[in-house]
Amino acid sequence: MTGPVEYPPAPRAELVEDLHGHRVADPYRALEDPADPRTEAWSAAQDELYRQVRAGWPDLGRLRERVGELLDTGSVSAPLVHGARSFHTRQEPGQDQPVLVVVEDGRARTLLDPQVIDPTGRTVLDEWSVSLEGERVAVQTSVGGTEDSVLHVLDVATGTVLDGPIDRLRRSSVAWLAGGEAFSYVRRLPPELNPGEERYHRRVWLHRIGTDPAEDVQIFGEGRAASQFYAVATDGRLLTVTATAGASPRTDIWVADLADHTGGSPERPLLRPVQEGVDARTAAYPRGGALYLRTQREAPRGRVELVDGARRRVLVPEDPEAVLEDFAVLDGPELPRPLALVTRTRHALSEITVHDLATGERLGEVRLPGSGTVGRLRVRSEPGHEAWFGYSDHVTPSRVLHFDGRTGRTEPWASPARTPASGVKTCQLVYRSHDGTPVRMFVISPTGRPDRPRPTVLSGYGGFGASIVPGYAAQALAWAEAGGVYAFACLRGGGEEGEEWHRAGRRERKQNTFDDLDAAADHLVAEGWADRERLGLVGSSNGGLTVAAALTQHPEKYAAVACVAPLLDMVRYELSGMGPSWRDEYGSAEEPGELATLLGYSPYHAVRPGVRYPAVLFGVADGDTRVDPLHARKMCAALQDASAGEGPVLLRRESGVGHGVRGVEATAGLFAELLAFLFDRLGMPN
Repeated sequence: MTGPVEYPPAPRAELVEDLHGHRVADPYRALEDPADPRTEAWSAAQDELYRQVRAGWPDLGRLRERVGELLDTGSVSAPLVHGARSFHTRQEPGQDQPVLVVVEDGRARTLLDPQVIDPTGRTVLDEWSVSLEGERVAVQTSVGGTEDSVLHVLDVATGTVLDGPIDRLRRSSVAWLAGGEAFSYVRRLPPELNPGEERYHRRVWLHRIGTDPAEDVQIFGEGRAASQFYAVATDGRLLTVTATAGASPRTDIWVADLADHTGGSPERPLLRPVQEGVDARTAAYPRGGALYLRTQREAPRGRVELVDGARRRVLVPEDPEAVLEDFAVLDGPELPRPLALVTRTRHALSEITVHDLATGERLGEVRLPGSGTVGRLRVRSEPGHEAWFGYSDHVTPSRVLHFDGRTGRTEPWASPARTPASGVKTCQLVYRSHDGTPVRMFVISPTGRPDRPRPTVLSGYGGFGASIVPGYAAQALAWAEAGGVYAFACLRGGGEEGEEWHRAGRRERKQNTFDDLDAAADHLVAEGWADRERLGLVGSSNGGLTVAAALTQHPEKYAAVACVAPLLDMVRYELSGMGPSWRDEYGSAEEPGELATLLGYSPYHAVRPGVRYPAVLFGVADGDTRVDPLHARKMCAALQDASAGEGPVLLRRESGVGHGVRGVEATAGLFAELLAFLFDRLGMPN
């Protein structure tokens, strides 16, 4: 499709509200309601417009094929080992989703295959948890991308369903009691009790196998804020409950000793506070009757503490340049002394060190294949000397490595079925943001291609303390293979440099995130990687907000922007999806000062008529229960009406998927169409 694009008319009203003295326009409020006939008609017209424009992308077919090849490598997760059995997920090439596998006596057997449950591919495995003895497994599945999980309990020996369904979950942690006859978990209250707040009001419950979930006993959460999130963990003796207020960086923790009969029953555990009201992220690790904490209390990059009754002592101190990510205990009788494994990221690159568990003394490190990212450490449920973990980097699909604490050796445990050749290289750069702050960026580019500048895509996230670290990126590989440059910037608001880095890009400091991205774009141009005519942005979720702020604040700097599942109306973000959970990250429009901050960068409210905005592709999914598609609908309508640029401004709508986990086919389709749009707008050579 060439020439000017004729956009479908959107329902528009001259709606202006007075909010804390600010005159706030919201002309496309009608598009918030997906069931409104005007929204349905407009969305259908946008679908047709997108199909017409997409038909003119000559590279789409080969991109879909190549991205599919790059994604379809197969995968294996690090195992959970319980006695003589180990459990992991496995995805063979050609499988759309991973299956849950048990290995016993050297033989692997599938316990759950989502494709067998639902041949349409709409059902995904959200979470799974094995009983301490390895005889039962609680599996959580959801349909259509909603992440509204339903739990069933499977008998490992036979694969039969022993219990369930239990609904109203959302990737709940599960803490099994010894013997496998009961577990604690997190479930929302019945929706009819809190109309309009159905996705909140969580509680911790105790469920006994074979009983009606309606009879489950509530053990924690009564009287606490509706937006509280909970997690449970146990080693069979200690039960821990952690609580956070939405996405707050503050964690409260309680512990109960289930072996102490004076401490109550499983239905009435005597939970004593370990930490309340402390402004620090903290994770609990019960192990062998001891409680370890990975905490940022008085240590913004994290340290390990041991809880001894009412006392806490530092076991592994904070590293001033590396961020603590994970902790595990090796305590098998084969070891001369118990060990602690500590995972950190140093400027977004993973490392694992070995420590004496009693003193915290550093004894050595775990050898890694390169400069990449380590997944969660997995150890035996009973005392053991082994650990398993995933490893990946930008060009290497995740593999699983095995560490033996007796020998200190690290060996491959499982690898993907294939590793597609890519012909690309990666490097890490350091640039200066507008206020002089050094920021890091990963750049993926073709090997043996000295010619520059090239068509360049820049991506970033910068929120919630989430880090941009090396990980297998099929979309970036496909782009670099074709001759382009793909960059990932580690923006403030993320966690790459610890909690202070996060807080430097949240709430009233959110503009730092956008400035860091803008400075990254300037650096790529100044250093010859890119030029303005062929520079584009890609961002998803909070990253969608980040790139949308860039396109409204500096529209002249970019030729195209792909914006997936984005937050865009920051005045009303709290009223939909999981918005109320994010007040601690962004602030609230109910507070006058915080509303002024939100209005200062809200992309939807920053759109101005007559500005030459770049081409924009919005991507949404109808199953997204985190970020409502209304954000993209309203912003799309605003840009289509206001932009004096050549466009196009497009809306890509998917059905049957959501914000999170999706199969290979759906992922390949999304990536291929985003890349085809960017190929077309950034002038990638054929």
